[in-house]
Amino acid sequence: MKFRPCIDLHSGKVKQIVGGTLRDDGNEAAENFVSELTAAHYAEMYRADGLTGGHVIMLGPGNRDAAMDAVRAYPGGLQVGGGVTAANAVEWLDAGASHVIVTSSVFEGGELSEARLDALVAAVGRDRLVLDLSCRKRGGAYHVVTDRWQTFTSLVVDAPTLATLGARCAELLVHGVDVEGTKVGIDDALVELLGAHSPVPVTYAGGAHCLADLDRVKALGRGKVDLTIGSALSIFGGDVPYEDVIAWHKAQQ
Repeated sequence: MKFRPCIDLHSGKVKQIVGGTLRDDGNEAAENFVSELTAAHYAEMYRADGLTGGHVIMLGPGNRDAAMDAVRAYPGGLQVGGGVTAANAVEWLDAGASHVIVTSSVFEGGELSEARLDALVAAVGRDRLVLDLSCRKRGGAYHVVTDRWQTFTSLVVDAPTLATLGARCAELLVHGVDVEGTKVGIDDALVELLGAHSPVPVTYAGGAHCLADLDRVKALGRGKVDLTIGSALSIFGGDVPYEDVIAWHKAQQ
């Protein structure tokens, strides 16, 4: 298990946003933190600290330049997602992204589109593709949500889904959207599900609020689930010292 860093971009700035509050209806998203530092600065810091497999997520328009600066600052060290399609995925890989992360573009009308997924695999290859199965709980099941976590799909995150989609990508990224950005603790049941059934590496994000959450995810995820810490991390205005997380991460390797 390892710690995975993140760079969340909104309107060209590095931010931490409360999950599910980023909408298309004109209402402002609830922000936990807005950095004056650039995306490239964070990428260079992660590179210096030897962190790999982090993700750059573009939350809406106006983030392309900042994301490009980040992946160019750390070639091969960061994955990139947010508006990635079969048509533009190769551009991101050529710019320096290690993988592309995809959610909404493989769905159509709330249903997983096999044709769109096939097109992405054909464009970049299974080994460079990360599927984002970020989800919210409804009716006792975790449903994948798309369109900046606004739209529920019919796809349930369960053992069969993880087995099927895990066979078609290199990794999975899963935000527990109900607790994302809240610093109230991780979604234990979701982490357990991922650890028990994902056949590929998976990164969980959502709710982490203390250093002990790293050990908690390690135990619940059977050592197979990596953790991203966002709003709680000191470099994003939180109380968890970044240096302590780096020390924990290095001790695991």
